[in-house]
Amino acid sequence: MTEMKPIISSVSDTARWVAVYRAIESDRPDALFHDPLAGMLAGEVGPAIAAETRRVMGDHGWPIVARTKLIDDMITSAIAEGCDRVVNLAAGLDTRPYRLDLPKDLIWVEADLPALLEEKKRLLEWQTPRCRLIRRGVDLADPIARKVFLADALAGASRAFVITEGLVMYLRPEEVRDLAFDFRRREVAWWVVDIVSVVIAERLERSGDGLLKNAPFTFTPANGVAFFEEDGWTVLDIESILLAASRFRRLSPLYRLFAGLPQPNPRKPGTIIPWSAVLRLTH
Repeated sequence: MTEMKPIISSVSDTARWVAVYRAIESDRPDALFHDPLAGMLAGEVGPAIAAETRRVMGDHGWPIVARTKLIDDMITSAIAEGCDRVVNLAAGLDTRPYRLDLPKDLIWVEADLPALLEEKKRLLEWQTPRCRLIRRGVDLADPIARKVFLADALAGASRAFVITEGLVMYLRPEEVRDLAFDFRRREVAWWVVDIVSVVIAERLERSGDGLLKNAPFTFTPANGVAFFEEDGWTVLDIESILLAASRFRRLSPLYRLFAGLPQPNPRKPGTIIPWSAVLRLTH
């Protein structure tokens, strides 16, 4: 008997899942952002993943929507503060170069596995980005390849904005520490990263019916944002994804109740209350 291929076979498949919720949000009359390309990029696999995750875990699209909006706003603020380069690691199927209001001369560099970027390039070849978009296929897990990529991607920049959206939770702590070290370059003015607590990882594992076994959350720092502060980073912003989703009116009544309760300490999130956040760091 042939074993069925898992619906999420690798972390790359989660990019299609995320695109589904960007498409759903874009169709709302009160949409927080508009991504007309998201549905096409999600393909057939994205909706299938979303349907299965809703079946086994419930509908949790609001964290993706809130995270997307928060990072959109951080990019806009950085550009107003003189950002001259955006470097998006593990860019996946992100479409910000096509949908945000960006300076035409802004250089935006995307990095991800070559196969995923080739597919993305093919699907979007008829679209025109709003800035100078560069794509680089690279295995970011290879420290030497990553350092070579960063040196090239940041060449000539003075106030770069680095994005690792949806990346570090799939890495080991030592790998995140290596990233934090690599990003401490004079060209990098800001680093945006999202993190989750161990409670979220454990709940997803329990309720996911093995759905995420090929894309488990492995970075859930017990000391929260202090993990980055210990490596010499300064936290400029801590945006709770739950509180942001409440502010954006994207929560169900039950989650609105949770949002009204005292929230965990970002430097000691604990093991009882689920917590996740988007951080804007500098050094």
